[in-house]
Amino acid sequence: MKAIRLEKPGGLDKLGAVDMDAPAAPGPGEITVRLKASSLNFHDYGVVSGAMPSEDGRIPMSDGAGVVEAVGRDVTEFREGDSVVSTFFPKWLDGPAPVADFKGTPGDGIDGYAREAVTRPATAFTRAPEGWAHEEAATITTAGLTAWRALVVDGGLKAGDDVLVLGTGGVSIYALQIARAMGARVFATSSSDDKLKRLTEMGAAGTVNYKSDAAWGETIAGMTGGRGVDHVVEVGGPATLDQSISACRIGGHMALIGVLTGRAGEVPTAKMMAKQQKLQGLIVGSRAHQIDMVRAMETTGIRPVLDRSFPLDQIADAFRHEESGAHFGKITLSI
Repeated sequence: MKAIRLEKPGGLDKLGAVDMDAPAAPGPGEITVRLKASSLNFHDYGVVSGAMPSEDGRIPMSDGAGVVEAVGRDVTEFREGDSVVSTFFPKWLDGPAPVADFKGTPGDGIDGYAREAVTRPATAFTRAPEGWAHEEAATITTAGLTAWRALVVDGGLKAGDDVLVLGTGGVSIYALQIARAMGARVFATSSSDDKLKRLTEMGAAGTVNYKSDAAWGETIAGMTGGRGVDHVVEVGGPATLDQSISACRIGGHMALIGVLTGRAGEVPTAKMMAKQQKLQGLIVGSRAHQIDMVRAMETTGIRPVLDRSFPLDQIADAFRHEESGAHFGKITLSI
């Protein structure tokens, strides 16, 4: 079967197609999945670019969606022909987070889904939303579940809340859709006026171009009548956190997800303390969270926003498209 491997030290020119043996037949508790799609995330880019070093020859990609081809003994949750989607932490099934690293994450600590088939424990997958294309389902593993956990699991999102999303990447777009579907009001930032227009068309109540408005946090707070938003989906990191604190209400919740502007920086602790805000770091979620999210997607009718799809052997071009920042929503791979 065909697969993509990453040679050390990383870099898009170090991604190469290889032929490898088909996966072994599933043993007890395992399933074999014919993979149909994956989707790109900033974490995947960190791995393939070499910024997050991995083993030589690693198969990248954390997200995988496809069809069950074979079922091992004792598996009752899935049958041949079922559409499934992978989980980010295959061993985190439920309860509080037991992991603080990526040693068990596909595409990082272990081989990922840039290949045609895989045999894994059945618990490394959940069913995909009914009627979704595989490219759509592949967006759940990382981006979709991160937004779901930030707002619903950790944030306790409720109708009438105000939410701020930063930019137009996969997590932010999913957060906008989830918040809107649950009766919340959403505000958004971008450096592109064209993208801000699209966000408005998707239901954003207010938008700000952060390139032309350096004090965008205060501007967002002003749009709420000065109260500030209840939730911030903070994907930027050190360069955006100060403005996010300004945008967030007293006692509000900020979900610290991304490091798009760097891995370290100053935190205005006195400002955050004065506003008595909660800053909670998170990395994706558990299998139980994903099962809940799949059910919610079916109930609400949310469908992910897809930007562009690339064939597997054009994976480097897909990441170059991500590098450009031109995308709106999720970039996917068709396998």
